[in-house]
Amino acid sequence: MQIQKKKGFSFLLLTIVFAFILAACGKETTKEEPKKEEKPKEESYTVEHAMGTTEIPKTPEKVVILTNEGTEALLALGVKPVGAVQSWTGKPWYDHIKTDMEGVEVVGTESEVTLEAIAALQPDLIIGNKMRQEKLYDQLSEIAPTVFSETLRGDWKENFALYAKAVNKEEKGKEVLAQYDERVNKIKETLGDKVNQKVSIVRFMAGDVRIYHKDTFSGVVLDQLGFARPEGQDVMDFAEKNVTKERIPAMDGDVLFYFTYEDGAGEATALEKEWLEDPLFKNLSVAKAGKVYKVDDAIWNTAGGVIAANKMLDDIEKHFAQ
Repeated sequence: MQIQKKKGFSFLLLTIVFAFILAACGKETTKEEPKKEEKPKEESYTVEHAMGTTEIPKTPEKVVILTNEGTEALLALGVKPVGAVQSWTGKPWYDHIKTDMEGVEVVGTESEVTLEAIAALQPDLIIGNKMRQEKLYDQLSEIAPTVFSETLRGDWKENFALYAKAVNKEEKGKEVLAQYDERVNKIKETLGDKVNQKVSIVRFMAGDVRIYHKDTFSGVVLDQLGFARPEGQDVMDFAEKNVTKERIPAMDGDVLFYFTYEDGAGEATALEKEWLEDPLFKNLSVAKAGKVYKVDDAIWNTAGGVIAANKMLDDIEKHFAQ
């Protein structure tokens, strides 16, 4: 009888232990996996621009840019476009950006964009310019949200700020501009009295010679540095176009920078040579002083963006250190 009680007790004990084991296993198997944190839904934002107001659903990942200066802005903001207009010179990009633009699709030129090529890229955002593409705005807007800057002359930093807002990188944009302004101030401090020298700007094109004024890309950079300009160039407009050789005296200054837009036909280069060898040009005080410098047209004029502006500062430092 006692042996049976012991057996019964042992059986009861084993039953209880087994029950605990099952309960523990049950808890282990029903343990809930930790919930994955859901990313907050990105809010849309609106951008006011030259053509009105555009709502952009989220930070764009695929951007098409239709200006050369806009291309530089995007690269400086850390945004590689999926499509861009071809550089004015280069095959297809300026030398100073070609490495960063590898793999980017060409969608025409600033003056003649290709809608089909843009649509094929299925962009989240298109950035263009009213001065260049106003007639295409409605068609571009049917492809993707589209933002236009107003003009391509004068203060390039205004366009840069707009583009930074369009791609939802305003803080990064402020940082890039602050770094540029800081560099300008340091150069200005280093130059000291040298900024009192009058800087003349001349451009040679096929069939056209121009004297550039202050409302130009190079003019804005020089103005921020504090440089003086010859009297006829010290005006807030674009340029004196199609000048004749009788206007060569208006090119004089303490320093003269010139750039040549060569499309490969050789006409602009021939025109440059003809003018520089003209007796009137050689008689300029700036020529006699040996202060005539040829600089890159892309850097000083056609690229027109923040990368070019910094490279122009490189040129200024080099030439005024002499």
